Amino acid sequence: MTGATIAMPTDERLSAATPSNRRGEVIRWIAGLHDELTSFFGRLDRGGTFIEDRWERPGGGGGVARVMTDGVTFEKAGINRSAVMGVLPEAAARRLGGRGAMQGTTHFFATGVSLVIHPRSPKVPTVHLNVRYFELTDEHGQLTDCWFGGGTDLTPFYPHVEDAQGFHVALRDMCDRHHTSFYPRFKQWCDEYFVNVHRDNEARGVGGVFFDHLRAHEPSHGLDFEATQAFVTDVARVLRQAYEPIVNRRRHDAFNEAEREFQLVRRGRYVEFNLVHDRGTTFGLQTNARVESVLMSLPPVAMWHYAPRYSPDSFEARLLRMLEPRDWVADVAGA
Repeated sequence: MTGATIAMPTDERLSAATPSNRRGEVIRWIAGLHDELTSFFGRLDRGGTFIEDRWERPGGGGGVARVMTDGVTFEKAGINRSAVMGVLPEAAARRLGGRGAMQGTTHFFATGVSLVIHPRSPKVPTVHLNVRYFELTDEHGQLTDCWFGGGTDLTPFYPHVEDAQGFHVALRDMCDRHHTSFYPRFKQWCDEYFVNVHRDNEARGVGGVFFDHLRAHEPSHGLDFEATQAFVTDVARVLRQAYEPIVNRRRHDAFNEAEREFQLVRRGRYVEFNLVHDRGTTFGLQTNARVESVLMSLPPVAMWHYAPRYSPDSFEARLLRMLEPRDWVADVAGA
């Protein structure tokens, strides 16, 4: 990886500057996942390279952004990690939640890795994934809450039902290795979260899994900290089973101008969600994160049509019907 380098504290300096014994460990954990994901998508693209920028956040911490714009398969691929800390602004505390937020001065620590992959071909879906770890401490430095969050979801532009089915089966199998409640709970959460409320709750894609405030030793799952972290690690690695087969199956499919144009229109809806509703975007902007990294998720090209209409038997209309939430795993079992 080559490109501009912006000075930031090393992972070791960040971990030494933080009060929690776990912080150094989770910073190194996220850095390892960041490297794994960069290698994975570099291989999957078959020709592109990632440019790396390191940045420092005023107020504490920083991050590493890796972006590919010369890809063979991917028109834009962004994979970021960060480890940031400081005083939690009031607006961010209200949205973030957590025990201790909004009770006096709240300090936060957050580290995570996030990716958004925008393929060139409209036959290959866009994919998003992130995993993260949060801590809240009070004004005396006492830990008041800590949790994991994350998930992954698929945004197709062409109605290949089998791609959505395979994606969800891989997620179900991965979740079931840790707890059988995870897939149904987190699938429903994803279906309800990734929607453009301002467009009559139109879904962004075919969903996946999404979770937040996942704490160790919760009665719903009983997993300790290490087991909970192991689940989140598997979420970060699941695209090998969930997404790579789709890319390999579709990367050489022919497409026409109408299919490319519809991809750009649907990318416009993706932009709307990320700018209007996405929690990560809002949190980053409210906590003075690097704007280029916060907005890394946006596609390089998008389009907005005025009140588009599609005939009921068109591929566009079939795709829109496919976005309605359904039990993808049951559909496979009943096929």
